[in-house]
Amino acid sequence: MTTYKNFIFALLISILSGVASAVAAQSAESVTMDQAVLQVQQETRGKVLSAEQRGVGRRQEYRIKVLTPDGHVRVMAVSSEASKNPAPAPSIKIPPVKNAGSKERH
Repeated sequence: MTTYKNFIFALLISILSGVASAVAAQSAESVTMDQAVLQVQQETRGKVLSAEQRGVGRRQEYRIKVLTPDGHVRVMAVSSEASKNPAPAPSIKIPPVKNAGSKERH
């Protein structure tokens, strides 16, 4: 009887460790919005202006608008799938506005 209990116990431990490793692997394969924002901040050394999650087909991506140190606004797209992010490519580059905040005189 004790061998049967030991077998059941070992089986349960084996199953639980398999489930735990599967959950860990799944979470390691996805990128959170916070991780995407941090990645873009580190790559551009800029200030994040906004971040939003969007559905692109069957997958999700984060669009992060950042003000670069040289004054450009860039929108970076980062996939929520870690394997799809060798380096986020800029999707839009907006040049800085000259005399921003000043009113035009006619």
